[in-house]
Amino acid sequence: MTGSNQPLELILARNLMSSLAIPSFLVDNAGMLVFYNAAAGELLGKRFEEIGRRSLAEWSADHAPFEQDGREIPTEDLPFTIAVRESRPVHRRFQLRADGGPPMEIESSAVPLAGASGCQGAIVVFWPVSGA
Repeated sequence: MTGSNQPLELILARNLMSSLAIPSFLVDNAGMLVFYNAAAGELLGKRFEEIGRRSLAEWSADHAPFEQDGREIPTEDLPFTIAVRESRPVHRRFQLRADGGPPMEIESSAVPLAGASGCQGAIVVFWPVSGA
């Protein structure tokens, strides 16, 4: 995410997320991954600087979110997609593979970012479920 071509809400959100201790990432209103913080990088196995911006399809393919029973979760049903599409907060528990590792159960909450011209994207926080 660079410079003035990004909505102010995304720039400010990125600054805030840089100081959060909880894993979090930022998507724009098209669902493009535009940033994740150091805590997310530790959990996912790669720093954001190593992978850069990702499309919705690339992000989902890289991390393969799925249900407890192994069914893949369609991208349109993930918290960040719903938060952006419906401009409302969303919470969900699901499984995730990070960097080709074993599956981990996580909880994820997505909160839309409102701007003068509508939803600008979403901040998503996520964390491993204890004992999973």
